[in-house]
Amino acid sequence: MDFFFSQNNLLLIGVALVSGLALAWPMIQSKRAGASITCTQAVQMLNHQHAIAIDIRPTEAFHAGHILHARSIPAAEIEKKAANLPKNKPLIVVCDFGRAAGSAAVRLRALGFTEVSVLGGGMRAWSTAGMPLTTK
Repeated sequence: MDFFFSQNNLLLIGVALVSGLALAWPMIQSKRAGASITCTQAVQMLNHQHAIAIDIRPTEAFHAGHILHARSIPAAEIEKKAANLPKNKPLIVVCDFGRAAGSAAVRLRALGFTEVSVLGGGMRAWSTAGMPLTTK
């Protein structure tokens, strides 16, 4: 029992707990954000389930190239513009690299959207997979 109350050991235990939490945090965040889907799965959802792609990148990045029929809703405006989104269709949240989309997906879930997915790898993965982009 003396092991846990030694000052040096308390420091080591604290470091171990903090590093364990730091390692687990991305997994916790991804569970809260919902499913991370591949580009192929996204195309299937867009075509067969009439999913809506929500592009949370800045407007300039959206206009430089985006998924066909995607809606541009910058991350800072999610709460304001979410009322215009249908709750009966799946949503696919898209960002540059797939990292920022997770927090936007969490916010959409908090607003009552049940079918929210994140495009794994974001627009970078979409482009790398050779998927079509549009600037219209």
